[in-house]
Amino acid sequence: MNERELIERVRDRPGMFGLNGFYYPTVTFLDGYDLGRSGALLQGFTEWLIARKGKETSLGWRALVLEEVFPDSGIRHWSSLTEDQQQPAVDHLFALLLDFLDEREAR
Repeated sequence: MNERELIERVRDRPGMFGLNGFYYPTVTFLDGYDLGRSGALLQGFTEWLIARKGKETSLGWRALVLEEVFPDSGIRHWSSLTEDQQQPAVDHLFALLLDFLDEREAR
């Protein structure tokens, strides 16, 4: 299974991976997978998000995803998410990650 297939499986069946559709557990899962792959999954993801944003920032990918999905809300940390915002944040994270992997593979 390649990285794209894994991300799609986690997105489509989060419960199979012990996830509940909330942002923090999903981010933690991805961080753990990335660490297990010596940074291979998320390498360049933060820089890619910054380039999409079009301006410099010191925020990491976790905050950049939230800032993108909830613009003008000031949400930059998972603890600020309401229950209704959890799934949209997770959905957006997976969409961005798949777009990123597509672009990285195309190079």
